[in-house]
Amino acid sequence: MFESALVNLYTCDIEAGIRFYRDLLGFVETFRTPTEGVPEHVELRLGGFALGLGTVEAARRAHGVTAAPGRPAMALVVWTRDVDEAFARLAAASVPTVRDPHDSGDGNRNALLRDPDGNLVELVAKVG
Repeated sequence: MFESALVNLYTCDIEAGIRFYRDLLGFVETFRTPTEGVPEHVELRLGGFALGLGTVEAARRAHGVTAAPGRPAMALVVWTRDVDEAFARLAAASVPTVRDPHDSGDGNRNALLRDPDGNLVELVAKVG
C-alpha cells in the first residue's frame, strides 16, 4: 500500500536550507520544483533517508497550511562517525549551536545545532 516516505521541513529561506543540508551535511539533491529559478520544494537524500524542504509560501498556497519553522516539535537526527569533529566544522561555518557535544548514555555522543530556520538538528555517534 505505502511505498516510501520523507520528512518535509518548511522553510522561510529555501536556498539557505539547501546550502545547509547539501553543502554542510552532505545531502544529495534529488528533485526540485520549479527547475528554474528559486525552488519552492526540494528533495534531498542522505543514505536511505529522504528530506524535503518546502517554502512556507508553497505550504500556504498548495495545502492551506500555516507553517512555523523552527519550533522544537521535532529534531532531525543525523548520524556521524565523530560528533566532536562534525560539530566543530559546523560551528566554524557559523551554524547556530544549541548544546555542545556530550555523552548522552546508551553509548551515544550527541550535540544539537539549528538549521537556517531554527529547526533542531541532532548529531549522534556511537562511542566506545
